[in-house]
Amino acid sequence: MSNFKVVEIFESINGEGARAGQLAVFVRFAFCNLNCSYCDTKWANEENAPYTLMTTDEIYNRIKETGIKNITLTGGEPLLREGIKDLLEKIASDEFLSCEIETNGSIDLKQFCDIPNRPYFTMDYKLKSSGMEDKMLLSNFDVLDKNDVVKFVSSNREDLQKALYIIKKYDLTNKCRVYISPVFGSINPEEIVDFMKENKLNNVNMQLQMHKIIWDPDKRGV
Repeated sequence: MSNFKVVEIFESINGEGARAGQLAVFVRFAFCNLNCSYCDTKWANEENAPYTLMTTDEIYNRIKETGIKNITLTGGEPLLREGIKDLLEKIASDEFLSCEIETNGSIDLKQFCDIPNRPYFTMDYKLKSSGMEDKMLLSNFDVLDKNDVVKFVSSNREDLQKALYIIKKYDLTNKCRVYISPVFGSINPEEIVDFMKENKLNNVNMQLQMHKIIWDPDKRGV
């Protein structure tokens, strides 16, 4: 059985995505294969980040103890973990639980799509300001469905223009849910709304990171 490096498990509300504002149990795994300029969890990706080794059953049991339905697997990059499919299948077999995977857009999602009642993906498309756009795996757009989310975290007008291009090229609003979020402190949310109005971005959601408004932006475990 696999052992996962878990840097934290906590209960809070989803701060963003399709279930923003709803209670969730967050399981954060160590390490990421990307290094985004605006990453707000770099501490979890450092070699000396503190972690607890946990098995599939230990993570599942910890989740069940909370009595909370929504699960968010995050990181780091959760889909890099050896044995992660076993954990996803374990969670998916429980009809009470609903699992979201926050993934960075560079990992092949097709390998996880054969899981019955599979978790849904909240996938980033890393725009230019992230410094990681060349790592995006565009074939992932082919496997997304109406339960999945593509999120564009934007720093400036150039990012917004590229998000618009990707949304239209891959017909994302007819495949999945689409969100645009500002890099916290880098762009005025009003500018995003104006851009959406200018370009008639129907079925696109502008979303703020709720947890950074409720709590200190640097606070962990929320």
